[in-house]
Order: sequence, then structure tokens, then C-alpha cells
Amino acid sequence: MKKAILAIIALLLIGAIAGVMYFKHTYSKAFEDQKEHIDPLDENDIAFDGTKPLEGVINVLMIGSDARDDHELSDTLMIGQYNSKQKTLKIASIMRDTYINVPEYGYYKMNAAYALGGPDLVRKTVEENFDVPINYYAIVDFKAFPQVVDLLAPNGIDVDIPYEMSHGIGMVLEPGKQTLHGNEVLGYVRFRHDAMSDFGRVARQQEVISKIKDQAVSVNTVASLPKILGTLDAYVATNVDMKTMLGMGTGLALNNFGDVETLRIPLDDTYTDGYYEAAGQVLEIDLEANKKALQDFLSPTPKTTKNSEK
Repeated sequence: MKKAILAIIALLLIGAIAGVMYFKHTYSKAFEDQKEHIDPLDENDIAFDGTKPLEGVINVLMIGSDARDDHELSDTLMIGQYNSKQKTLKIASIMRDTYINVPEYGYYKMNAAYALGGPDLVRKTVEENFDVPINYYAIVDFKAFPQVVDLLAPNGIDVDIPYEMSHGIGMVLEPGKQTLHGNEVLGYVRFRHDAMSDFGRVARQQEVISKIKDQAVSVNTVASLPKILGTLDAYVATNVDMKTMLGMGTGLALNNFGDVETLRIPLDDTYTDGYYEAAGQVLEIDLEANKKALQDFLSPTPKTTKNSEK
């Protein structure tokens, strides 16, 4: 009996070691296959003093930039939350024209914080204005975005385009129901030359992330995670450690997280249009109202009321 138990333990250890070796080999190969196509930011050069995450709840500052250079304005700013206990995924978008107090610099548009001090200053700006803890960052340049889309959603994204989209995106997207891939998805989420301007763009960004998540979960398995994570590492600069990424990926693959919940800051009826010589057109917000909304939305415990602002 004792020999049988020892044999089982030995087999389990061999299996675990083989699993780790498979993961490392597959991850490394995927990274090496892709890294020559993109020049990612070096995470070792990025200072980021994020707070320690709560058990099972992780808040990631998601930054989209026009150039992989921390002196560029951030084109997109979201807070993504993964909650393994409640099995929820949430995305809160903070509009780039939000006029906000940037610590040590004064009032600027939200997207200027990235140019002034990189992702850590964006973290400070969010935490000090909205009192929401940020644990990690993830930065993706828009030249890498199409590859990320095609990796996670190889079958494309189904959308219903209400009218022709062309100005400022380098392509023409015809109206109607269709399936978009890589570069087309990038054009779809960047278009802003219509009556909705940035508000419509934020809504499309949230729509696309939700659909990418749905397809990524449906077409991938736990066995494919090493390749996915290795490839993503070549395109996305992040300080999320491998153990955490693997845990989130496994959790999404094995559990039903439901639809991605979304919020937009500022909420409707909590802002006015403003103009300043140095900043141009801005959104002047009711900070307390939006602060409360963001805190309630990202609370690690479920709420009895649902905020439907998007």
C-alpha cells in the first residue's frame, strides 16, 4: 500500500514537472515567434506602485496609446476588473477629455497624465480623484491591436455598423451587419467623426472587448493558454505576473463569467462641455457623482441596484 501511494505521488510530481516544462516551452516559443514584429516597452523601465490586490479581485489599468512611448498621450483609458469570487468581468472607461486634477501638475485632460508621467501617474490620478485602487497596468499600442484581436478572436467580431465609417481611420467600413478582423476592428473602435464623437467610440470599444472575451473563451482551452500568453507578451507591456495571468486565463476558460459589465465616466447628466486655452475642449465633471458611481461599480461585493450608464 505504501509503495502504491509513493508511486502515485511520484507520477503526480512527474506530471506537474512535465506540465511546467510544457508551459514554459510553449510560452517561450510563442513569444520568440512574435517579438520581432513589435518593439514592446520594456517593463523593467516602467515604475508602477500599484496596491496589492484583494484576494480574488484584480483591477488593471488598461491603456491604449498611439505610440509605444510613455511620452505619448493615451488614446484609450479603461479599468478592467477580474473577480474570481463573483465570477464577473467589468470594464470602466474614463473618457480622455475628462478635465481632472493630475497630481503635482494641476488640471489637465485625463489623457495627458500618461504623457506627463507614464502609467504610474495615470494610476495616481485615478486613485486620488476617484479613490479606486489600481493593482496592475497593461499597455497596448494601436499598431499591435490588430494582432491581439486576431489572436483572441480568430473568427472575427460580428458588428452592426449604422453608417459608413471612413474619416480618420484609413479605411471604409460599410454600413450593415458584418464580421470584422484585426485592422478593421481597429478602425471601428477608433472612429469618432460622427454626432456621438468620443462617446460613440467608447461604446464601440466596450462592445468589442466584450465580444473578444466571448470568442476567446469559446474557441480556446486551458491547453492553449501558454501560446496565447506568450504571444500577448510580445504585444502588450504589463506588470501582471505570469502566475496571475495564468490564474485569470484558467478561471475564464473553466468558469462562466457571463457578459462583461461596463460603465462610462462621466455618466450622463454629470458633465458640461468646457474650453481652456491650454487644453482645448474638455469635459468638466461632477467629480463626487462620478467617484461614487465608479466606486459602486468596482466594489468587490455585488450591489442590489444595477447602474445602466454606458
